[in-house]
Amino acid sequence: MNHSVRPLVRPVRLAPGARVAVVAPSGPVPEERLQAGLDVLRGWDLDPVVAPHMLDKHGELDYLAGTDADRAADLQNAWCDPSVDAVLCARGGYGTQRMVDLLDWEAMRAAGPRVFVGYSDITVLHEAFATRLGLATLHGPMAAGIDFVKNARAQEHLRATLFEPEAVRTITSTGSALVPGRARGVTLGGCLSMLAAESGVPHARTSAQGGLLCLEDVGEETYRLDRYLTQLLRVGFLDGVHGVLLGSWHDCDPYDRVRALLADRLGALGVPVVEEFGFGHCEGALTLPFGVMAELDAEAGTLTLDEPALR
Repeated sequence: MNHSVRPLVRPVRLAPGARVAVVAPSGPVPEERLQAGLDVLRGWDLDPVVAPHMLDKHGELDYLAGTDADRAADLQNAWCDPSVDAVLCARGGYGTQRMVDLLDWEAMRAAGPRVFVGYSDITVLHEAFATRLGLATLHGPMAAGIDFVKNARAQEHLRATLFEPEAVRTITSTGSALVPGRARGVTLGGCLSMLAAESGVPHARTSAQGGLLCLEDVGEETYRLDRYLTQLLRVGFLDGVHGVLLGSWHDCDPYDRVRALLADRLGALGVPVVEEFGFGHCEGALTLPFGVMAELDAEAGTLTLDEPALR
């Protein structure tokens, strides 16, 4: 049975001195980039704590930041630590699907809400936090991401979202409307390929009904993007969606080709679709809250949150 996407519990905003845990649920983390990211966080008067297995690499599978069990334990222990106010992912890559079912969701629910930030492969955790914890999360830059440590715009938008979320309640596209109109709904989404890969797994959301779906991806040929969108259409995930926001398509085919595909697969939904919202794998990526009610105005190119991302 499909259920409409509903607003989720918003965590409390951060204050100077807040303790933030940095974890690596997916791919291995370059130490120099991690240190640069930690310096940024300390510059915001945060107290970053690095997970024990942060710099691990899996013995045989070098695309993983250590074993599945250790990556899961790092995330769970950080989340359940009462002194931690936020959990920030260090990077994406691949591996979250391998560890997400090792988490003790009852213990994490009992630990209560806190801020969670990440994107890309972390899409799996955004969805899990929504369905298993009923918690709003932040689709935003990661602590050891080169797009974060070297980009002032990405840093400032995340900082404002964490500390002064009422200052960033409107997010503006630099593109145009593929399909005009206005729509209200709850934000959700992330990396398109990961949303398609989650189709049919236990506890995965079965529908974006009532939602404003945010989509982006990286390094994919157009026929693969077509496959992912077609999969979501075929399983009914897009049935009843209220609107679509499109982010970056970095390292994909030339954008004119990608744009034609997006118009072909999404245009028939009969809902507003707006491109180039500045989130995802792009320079100066903006932070988007997932799980909050908002209004999309396709002609104006704006997403306006009913409430700040954090309480």
